[in-house]
Amino acid sequence: MLKVIIKNNILTIILAFVGMAGGFLYWKFIGCASGTCAIKSNVLLMTVYGGAIGGLFGNIFQGFNSKKGSSKN
Repeated sequence: MLKVIIKNNILTIILAFVGMAGGFLYWKFIGCASGTCAIKSNVLLMTVYGGAIGGLFGNIFQGFNSKKGSSKN
């Protein structure tokens, strides 16, 4: 059952991990030097936020892909 869930959502999972890496890299290289930014100053929040954004994009793209494949007549 877990393999089926992973197989059906592989694009979302991959882009969530890419987003997490992107969130971490954003925190590392750009971030907020003063520490007054709510999200950008905390590595955990920025990584989770990046993962959420990546997962949302993955879900959107996966929806386009599944609609494209299901329109066969």
